Amino acid sequence: MNWSVAKPARRRPAWLRPRKGEQGGEWSSSAWKVSMENIGEQVVCLIVYHLLFAMFVWSYWKTIFTMPMNPSKEFHLSYAEKELLEREPRGETHQEILKRAAKDLPIYTRTMSGAIRYCDRCQLIKPDRCHHCSVCDKCILKMDHHCPWVNNCVGFSNYKFFLLFLAYSLLYCLFIAATDLQYFIKFWTNGLPDTQAKFHIMFLFFAAAMFSVSLSSLFGYHCWLVSKNKSTLEAFRSPIFRHGTDKNGFSLGFSKNLRQVFGDEKKYWPLPVFSSLGDGCSFPTCLVNQDLEQQSTPAGLTPAVKNLEGHQFPSKPLRESQSHLLTDPHSWADSSTNSDKGKVGKKGMSNPALTIENET
Repeated sequence: MNWSVAKPARRRPAWLRPRKGEQGGEWSSSAWKVSMENIGEQVVCLIVYHLLFAMFVWSYWKTIFTMPMNPSKEFHLSYAEKELLEREPRGETHQEILKRAAKDLPIYTRTMSGAIRYCDRCQLIKPDRCHHCSVCDKCILKMDHHCPWVNNCVGFSNYKFFLLFLAYSLLYCLFIAATDLQYFIKFWTNGLPDTQAKFHIMFLFFAAAMFSVSLSSLFGYHCWLVSKNKSTLEAFRSPIFRHGTDKNGFSLGFSKNLRQVFGDEKKYWPLPVFSSLGDGCSFPTCLVNQDLEQQSTPAGLTPAVKNLEGHQFPSKPLRESQSHLLTDPHSWADSSTNSDKGKVGKKGMSNPALTIENET
């Protein structure tokens, strides 16, 4: 005799049971309208979505794995200079050693006391806009900040990548929120089937919208920094020059400030490939609080600074890669007279910011 007991039929979950008005336990076609019906609209959305996602991942990858640039060897002290600094107490003698070491370096900025910016940890003279990162334990060229979200320092080498990362992540979230909006509205008007999918739609919209708000504020802030040619550190503490603090000391105008970060070729602007101008060790700037005794120069020419010997030097110690951001690169180079060329060739071009410090 077969004593087996027939198993009761399994009931479908509540969200799979037919609703009132549905026949044969099958969903009506209108109940499943949770996706786009137009094939062209689907193709366009898929292309845009994957394009934004690919650019977002690419720029995020470059921001994370691009190593921050450090000052070049010319900013490091020699072994003999290090020995002198270790023997001499901090004071005027200490600064005299640093001044001699920095006489041919293109630096303009100073400490709050007017001294040469020197890093004890790295044992080097800091270039303009360079700061020591306590997390990375090294000096970073044009340091903006140390970002925990990318676990890397944002500076000269990857600042463009960081901006593109913010831009594409913002566009990515806005696109998701925009395409999800119509279904989010249907959720509150009972236009969606009573399934678990509607809760996914609600969560996706809220997440995309909240990230869009936070990213838009952060991206807008960095766009303002680029327009003013500032870093985050410089926005909180303005750079200090020989004659005082100048919050716009490195600003060259909106167009030139933008080109300094993104480069001259616009075709590379939307791509996370390095195209920034310069080497990160020197930046074009202008003199702060020029002396009234300086001779006036014709329009279009850069005023020069005189040292004790009467030599004429350009007011902006630039590398050739950035000199064209200001004016014609030959306009200030030709400002030196032919009689000065022999002396400058022998002694090397002194840094005008350091030359000013010798004046009384």
